[in-house]
Amino acid sequence: MTNKSKRMQDIYKKVSVTKVYKADEAVNFLKECPQVKFDQSIDVSIRLGIDPRKSDQNVRATVSLPHGTGKKLVIVAITRGDKVKEALDAGADHAGSDELVAKIAAGWTDFDAVVATPDMMREVGKLGKVLGPRGLMPTPKAGTVTLDLAKAIHELKSGKIEFKADRHGVVNAAIGKLSFAADKLLQNLNAFIQAVAKSKPPSAKGQYMRSLVLSSTMGPGLTVELRDIDNG
Repeated sequence: MTNKSKRMQDIYKKVSVTKVYKADEAVNFLKECPQVKFDQSIDVSIRLGIDPRKSDQNVRATVSLPHGTGKKLVIVAITRGDKVKEALDAGADHAGSDELVAKIAAGWTDFDAVVATPDMMREVGKLGKVLGPRGLMPTPKAGTVTLDLAKAIHELKSGKIEFKADRHGVVNAAIGKLSFAADKLLQNLNAFIQAVAKSKPPSAKGQYMRSLVLSSTMGPGLTVELRDIDNG
């Protein structure tokens, strides 16, 4: 078993692995943990009462976090013609058509989000093996396949994120940075929870949200009380 660092030993002297925390308690606890040399992400994991093997119980949607994620996104726009300039003017870091598709197909993945115009989806589809595993394949449902590239890019830079349940029925997302004020993290958390609640499949039976864990990149995972926030 790997020995815990002195920092983690100190943290686990204070944390209770059996306690169910209120959301504000969990946020404040994570903020009070000994600091590290970088601004940690605050991550949320929600275990859902769904059967992810059934196509009618897939959970996938987007949410605009009120205070963003705190991460500077590198955005790629796959498009052609006048739309290239539109994307760059809107803040895309890279924009282009066939040459950009070829670069990604060759293994380039130094970006965080991809938007595309509908006319390029035949080419984008060829990148499934590269973009799919990283959750970067643009889709109309997520608003990342669109003719309004400026709007899509603005929304991404303003804190719009996509989430989906994994094969275990768990939804994971980063909802901000540890440096955020506690009230901003709580507002982001609430927005995320409400978006997951609204995405409940009609065929899902019983309790929808089973458990919620809040953590920081280098901190403990804290179980958060769901009684007041679970809509299922």
